[in-house]
Amino acid sequence: MFVKKIAIDLGTCNSLVFVPKKGIVLEEPSVVAIDPEENKILAVGLKAKTMIGRTPDFIRIYRPLKDGVISDYRVTQAMIKHFIQQAQGGFNLFKPELVISVPAGSSSTERRAVIEAALSAGAKSAFVAKEPILSAIGAGIPINSCEGNMIIDIGGGTSEIAVISLGGIVTVSSVRVGGDRMDEALAEYIKNKYNLAIGTQTAEEIKIKIGTAVQKKKEDSLEIRGRDLVSGLPRNIKIFSNETAEALQDVIKDIIGAVKDVLRNTPPELSADIMNKGMIAAGGGSLLRNIDEVIAKSTGVPCFRADQPLYCVVKGTGIVVENLETYKRSLMNKK
Repeated sequence: MFVKKIAIDLGTCNSLVFVPKKGIVLEEPSVVAIDPEENKILAVGLKAKTMIGRTPDFIRIYRPLKDGVISDYRVTQAMIKHFIQQAQGGFNLFKPELVISVPAGSSSTERRAVIEAALSAGAKSAFVAKEPILSAIGAGIPINSCEGNMIIDIGGGTSEIAVISLGGIVTVSSVRVGGDRMDEALAEYIKNKYNLAIGTQTAEEIKIKIGTAVQKKKEDSLEIRGRDLVSGLPRNIKIFSNETAEALQDVIKDIIGAVKDVLRNTPPELSADIMNKGMIAAGGGSLLRNIDEVIAKSTGVPCFRADQPLYCVVKGTGIVVENLETYKRSLMNKK
């Protein structure tokens, strides 16, 4: 089967690819390994991620997206080309049409850079659509209804909070805080408390395995290994889940602050709808234990985690790409 349409959730941490009638065909880290001397791409995705912190001098590891937008154009182009090839499975007779997710807070220049990278990577045409809308579609929210619906999309580089009504965004706040910042906060906390340096992959492992937004009586623990900053030698320590809550509190405050900003700027009629229905949390960052409870407690508005929050944006992008003609005018910017 020839693939003519592809949907890409181009994330800071992970990128997902959806093909109509096949579903999600690819889920890989947004990481590229390069040999700068030979100007050659060595690995993309999971293979490149396993190299982080382990490479010799002649290999460079890039995460070409920072805070949800392109920070390295050439590397992003190579990554999109890799995604197109993987989605087509070797059959590249047709140039596909692409729909790519971008943060709602991205500038027109940033959106244009994504489109240019996609076209250079081999797309016939490329469209970009805003993540909060895509996330809401993927979470099963009826975006075209005249009632207000609120989505909190916590990604790797950005957290985007939006009130959606009649198919459009009424109020939005985009903060460049997400899963990456959580990893940095955990690494910094362990450095300050234990004099231990850990890598980003270890910090991510802590967040996934025992990370929590609130302190609990019954704690989980995890043994980790890092480099002692005094002796310079490897050392093991045991870290507890309540410590992660302490380490992450400033990041969570920033996200809650953005949620409160959106609620303050929401028209009264839509506020009443949101109070009745509650807010939906999506994105990989919403998988942090108890973050929905903290948001609900801080705002006084019920908050629920979407089903499969990690896949909301790509599922929404997939629905858009399957109904491209319907959504072209209302949702997307095209080159």
